[in-house]
Amino acid sequence: MKGLYLPLAAFLVGLKEMVEAQVKEVDPQGRISIPIEWRKNWKSRKLVLIKRGKRIEVVPVEPTPPSNLFDSIKISEKVDFADPHSLKKALFELEER
Repeated sequence: MKGLYLPLAAFLVGLKEMVEAQVKEVDPQGRISIPIEWRKNWKSRKLVLIKRGKRIEVVPVEPTPPSNLFDSIKISEKVDFADPHSLKKALFELEER
C-alpha cells in the first residue's frame, strides 16, 4: 500500500469485517438506538462498551448458564466450606499455581 494515506488504509482494512453500518444520532441523554435486525439474535440485553481512542465498540454479552461453571474450579477436598478463611486460603493457593 505504498503511498496510501494511513487512515484510509486502516478504514479499508476495517471494511473487510464490516457487514453493515448506519449513522445514528446520540440523544441528549447519551442514548443511541441499535436496529432491531442487529439485536434480534442477541441472547441478552447487556452490552460491553469498549473505548479505543476515538472509537467506541459495542459488544453484546452472551450469558453463561450456571451449568457451564460446574467443576470449573478445582479446590482441595480438605477445604472446610463453612469456614470462609479456609475457603479464601484455598482460592489464594489456586492463584499461586
